[in-house]
Amino acid sequence: MIQLEGIIPAIRGMKGFDKILKSEKKHIVFLETRLSLLLHAVKHAKQMDKQVLVHVDLIQGLKADEYGLDFLIRDMKVDGIISTRGSAITYAKRNNVTSIQRVFALDSHALENSIKMINTLKPDYIEILPGIVPFILEEVYEKTGIPIIAGGLIRTKQDIEYAFSKGARAITTSMPLLWEL
Repeated sequence: MIQLEGIIPAIRGMKGFDKILKSEKKHIVFLETRLSLLLHAVKHAKQMDKQVLVHVDLIQGLKADEYGLDFLIRDMKVDGIISTRGSAITYAKRNNVTSIQRVFALDSHALENSIKMINTLKPDYIEILPGIVPFILEEVYEKTGIPIIAGGLIRTKQDIEYAFSKGARAITTSMPLLWEL
């Protein structure tokens, strides 16, 4: 399992990719991009000694089944898988790849169901969206004991500081202005 902490740049498509490669940031999250672009981007990122996390549910042209995940893990050599799907988390764990369960805190019922799934699957990390709801960050950590990543709707330095103060180990953001904080 890779150690995640601090601010982790997340990119949609290839916007911001060159900036991340030139930065001191060790990790990159790929959100929405095409599979054909991802193949070359991961290879280039690895050459620049970056660790790559891929949100498998959002990659165009990739089916997040066993075959698609096997391609990411064995052929592309990604370092981590992010998904809302329990099957993807299970597959990542079985293949010794960092697993990040993405959870949307929509309402109490959805949150409780997510916590049940998390306690069964035991992902390496939990990414909670929106990450600007700090009391949810604390609650999920207390109920699971799994490190928390805050993501979604984080727009300011104050949002980042508050999420960290409420127990987030890392923050994912697609806002380039926040990557270097």
